[in-house]
Amino acid sequence: MDITISKADGILTIGFDRPEKKNAITSAMYQTMADALKEGESNPKVRAIMLIGLPGVFTAGNDLEDFLKNPPQGENSPVAQYMHALSHASKPVVAAVSGVAVGIGTTLLLHCDLVYAADDAKFAMPFSQLGLCPEFASSLTVQRVAGYHRAAEKLLLGEVFKADEALAMGIVNKVLAPADLLAYARGQALKLVALPAASIRATKQLMKRDQQAQNAAKMVEEMQFFSAMLKAPEAKEAFSAFLEKRKPDFTQFA
Repeated sequence: MDITISKADGILTIGFDRPEKKNAITSAMYQTMADALKEGESNPKVRAIMLIGLPGVFTAGNDLEDFLKNPPQGENSPVAQYMHALSHASKPVVAAVSGVAVGIGTTLLLHCDLVYAADDAKFAMPFSQLGLCPEFASSLTVQRVAGYHRAAEKLLLGEVFKADEALAMGIVNKVLAPADLLAYARGQALKLVALPAASIRATKQLMKRDQQAQNAAKMVEEMQFFSAMLKAPEAKEAFSAFLEKRKPDFTQFA
């Protein structure tokens, strides 16, 4: 199973579990996660949500082969459903990140409430390297937490950055040893479970309400660019190079 879903002690845990592909996300995986988030939203027994990966790998981002076969189309696509469900979750979301967190593996964290990273975590938003543009409102959310210049460096260059820099940027709350990560993140989730659910939901709503409207508008704007760029020569060159395991050549494009 590529996504694991479990419920215990008031926590809904959604885990990436596709180690042979570094937890690269397919359309079917997005749908599974979207459905789990929707069910958790309506289930009164769920008081907190945890997003986890595997030791040494959170997710390598989109599965490019599957992505080309099932490109995101409209607000009912699996990825759009997932983005909406996560960004509009009324219950607190805690993420635990170990190893690589690429593309949406990084941008999804900006929609969580508490993010904890192992000191082996490596983040990247390589959209420009693929001939694409930011998604999941990351053109807005990254600079909101990190400031324009740091956001520009990460989104324009798309280079890898480590857990200590993610902490300094405000993307993660705390960096821990890999062996301590899950227990600590779960402990934080249990603290949230023990608090009055109505108070937690109200506090989150008050902090996020204005941002949600801005984020939703930005997601629509990004998706318009993203969909057009996905069909452009630069993206085709980037994807072909990736699949052929060679360096892309963008010098032929103006």
